[in-house]
Amino acid sequence: MNNENNHTEKAFKESVKKKSQRKLNFRKKDERGLLYGFGMFGLVGWSVAIPTLVLLALGIWIDSTFKGPYSWTLMLLVLGIMIGCINAWYWVKKESENGT
Repeated sequence: MNNENNHTEKAFKESVKKKSQRKLNFRKKDERGLLYGFGMFGLVGWSVAIPTLVLLALGIWIDSTFKGPYSWTLMLLVLGIMIGCINAWYWVKKESENGT
C-alpha cells in the first residue's frame, strides 16, 4: 500500500514538473499565434470604427435637428476618425510594450 502511494506521488510530481517546464518553455519563446494577430487587428479596427460611427450619428442628428451654416456631420466625422486613430495608437503602443 505504501509502495503504491509512493509510485502515485512520484508520477504526480513528474506530471507537474513536465507541465511547468512546458509552460516555462512557452513563455520563453513568446510565440504569438495567428489568433493573436487577428485579435489585435480587430481591436485596432473597432477602436477606430466605434468613435467614428458614434460621432457620425451624432453629427447627422445635429444637422437634421438644428439647421446651421456648418456641417456637423463632417466635423464630427473627422473628430471621430482622429479620436479613433489616437485610441488605436494607444492600444498598439500598450501591446508592443507588453510584448517586449
